[in-house]
Amino acid sequence: MPRVIGRVGVILLLLVLTACSAGPSDRPAVAYRDDGNSGARTPRNSESRTVPPLGPSSHNALNWSDCTGTTRSELGPNHSPEGMRFSCTNLLTSTDPPGTVRGGTTRIALLAAGSGDVPLVVVNDIRGAPGTTFAARLATRLPERMLREFRIIGMDRRGTGESDPTNCVPKEEREAITRFDSRATDEAALDRLLESVRTASQKCLLDLERRAQTYDTRHTSDDLEELRLQLDVPRLHAIGRGEGSRVLSVYARDHPNSVGRMVFDGAPDPTLKTLAQLKRRADSAERTFDVFAARCRDSEECALGDSPRQRLDSLIERTRGQALSTGGAPLTSGELARAVLHGLENREDWPSLTRAIAAAEDGDGSALAGFIRNSEAGADRLGQRMVTRCNDTMLRLPPERARNIAEEWVDSRPLFGGVFAQRLIRCSTWPRPQQAMPSPGNGRLPRIPVITTENDPLTPATGSENMAATLPDGSRMSWLGSGHGALGRSDCVTELVSGFLAAGEVPPRDAACPA
Repeated sequence: MPRVIGRVGVILLLLVLTACSAGPSDRPAVAYRDDGNSGARTPRNSESRTVPPLGPSSHNALNWSDCTGTTRSELGPNHSPEGMRFSCTNLLTSTDPPGTVRGGTTRIALLAAGSGDVPLVVVNDIRGAPGTTFAARLATRLPERMLREFRIIGMDRRGTGESDPTNCVPKEEREAITRFDSRATDEAALDRLLESVRTASQKCLLDLERRAQTYDTRHTSDDLEELRLQLDVPRLHAIGRGEGSRVLSVYARDHPNSVGRMVFDGAPDPTLKTLAQLKRRADSAERTFDVFAARCRDSEECALGDSPRQRLDSLIERTRGQALSTGGAPLTSGELARAVLHGLENREDWPSLTRAIAAAEDGDGSALAGFIRNSEAGADRLGQRMVTRCNDTMLRLPPERARNIAEEWVDSRPLFGGVFAQRLIRCSTWPRPQQAMPSPGNGRLPRIPVITTENDPLTPATGSENMAATLPDGSRMSWLGSGHGALGRSDCVTELVSGFLAAGEVPPRDAACPA
């Protein structure tokens, strides 16, 4: 039975939704909060007036071609159901920076899965897997009715994946920044990091020229509108994951009449500025590791014994003096911390992460390196992330302030504090954007469910809750589990989201799904 922390005077009810036959359509238990005015639940359909219609079908002009073979190869043989087909194409969109009349175009990669006629666009974080890859993986985890109703479309963000790449950070600077000591706090060391960042920024500004400041959330929102027009549909139905939800919130603000059925699977906190957001994310990452450690200790065989945190702490400290052997480039302490952070994103990877940490204690860092290096091979992921993130924030810290924050966060958040503090330094020499990030939505938006994950190392639940409260008709749906994103990982959440997107069934407000 799900566990829900309620407010005083709030009644928790358990709703067991069942189907007539066993199978994927069976609905798991859901807890929700009543309004306290009656003993009966308000029927879902009474709120369906807040849900936009799905149709009409798409009659897009995009030239799709089959890419099943390459996609299945990328996903791996055990992660793509037999018979699932994928198709790919490209979208050309304007690179015009704000205030200009004419500009060039950039190519954005798209991938589609499913046999439905109604497009459902998936927008991922700027970090991690490209949007096309993430959408393909998500499609393999969605119920059959979603694939029959929708054409799931993943979009690579500008400069990422198979889109026109940024590739602007020289290899030497890229390695210096990504391999940097996650616990460095002294002036000389952080000055070396700042110099690498300065060189990388200058190179990106020279290579990208007038396009440099068009890699941001606002332009990604415009890319979505161009995609909607090319798909020839009146409304954009979409799923945003993590930071991708912020893109959808900006789209909703700028194109309120084109908003269809949207779901935010975690979202950055719109009430906090960059420094406070990163601090809270570091806290959430530390808490998620503690949940990981507790699950390990509770298992029959925990390779990290009774003190996983202490052992990882010691391993990071030891690796600062001597990098770990991997069969390739040695794994530094900075890479080690980021690798563990990557491993915490997916609950299914936790057993492998446990074994990788234990192997690293014995001097073999190859398994841990796989959590970050395999996904970044041959790509300038640093440049893609850095340019977009710096264009999305006005914060530029002077060196002394950056050093003070690094020292404070490394001391109070020893596993991941330095990782997040160094992201502040990466924007130190990048030009400020012309406009601050807009606030989400406006009063004309339909119902938008926002999913919170209790232990998310990258998108704290409190931030997602604040996003739901900020939207004019946002509603929270909680998953009491762990990892980055709940859709496709929690059967309960996936079923509720499928009912909302495919059938217009509004989930109960404050629904809570078990871990």
